[in-house]
Amino acid sequence: MIAKRTSRLAVLVALPAALALTVGASSQAVAEGTGAFQINLAQLNDSGSKGTAMLSLQGNRLTVKIESEGLVPGQPSAQHLHGSTEGHDFHCPDASDDTNGDGVLNNTEATVDYGDINISLTTKGPTDMASGLAVDRMPVANAQGKVSYERTLAVSQDVVEHIKDLHIVQHGIDRNDNKKYDFEGAGKSELDPKLPQEATAPTNCGEVLGAAVGSIPVGGVETGTGPAEENGVPAAVMGAGGAAFVATAGALLFARRRKSVLAAGRAEGNGAAA
Repeated sequence: MIAKRTSRLAVLVALPAALALTVGASSQAVAEGTGAFQINLAQLNDSGSKGTAMLSLQGNRLTVKIESEGLVPGQPSAQHLHGSTEGHDFHCPDASDDTNGDGVLNNTEATVDYGDINISLTTKGPTDMASGLAVDRMPVANAQGKVSYERTLAVSQDVVEHIKDLHIVQHGIDRNDNKKYDFEGAGKSELDPKLPQEATAPTNCGEVLGAAVGSIPVGGVETGTGPAEENGVPAAVMGAGGAAFVATAGALLFARRRKSVLAAGRAEGNGAAA
């Protein structure tokens, strides 16, 4: 009977350590550049645009896949990874960020929330911030207003370690519903007067599901998207906070089960003595 109780205790002692090691290994995987992260793109500027993106890391190689719809047919859609690699809490904007009240959330207004361009998601050539308006190298929506994009890029270690703090923004709206970008829809772009505002205004935005809040809040604090298990979020996204939670939960479980086992042992001993 003593041997059985000892065996139970050994299993319980190992449980919190095993759980902590599992999460710790997942967090380490992100730092070492492995893992996949999902982003759901939601409309901005009442564009009706939506989509899904996947970010996959293998060392310092980042593969970006985007499937989106509701874009302007036959028009290029500038797209970028925005955010911070320094722990700042940038996030997707909403209609309240239209500070000049003209009914269009332009890129300058939105940048306050989603941050500067980190990577320009071009179809070829450079991917730096200077390529942000390289519309000749951005994907073009098909006749149904859909974009299917995939490219593998070499990225810095800062991007690898802060991939959860970055998010995708696609640009291009059709304010006057004439199936093209023009100056009549919303005037000139504040970024480049040679371009229509319709070409540079954000059409959708999405954040990494389950990403933790940045360490240095800049905009509003993110509230998260619910439990990781419900959203199918990779364990790698949980980070140090998740590891601490699991370790604490494991310790509490161990304490409760140990108390139960000891109580059962005393009861068995009393029964044998009788």
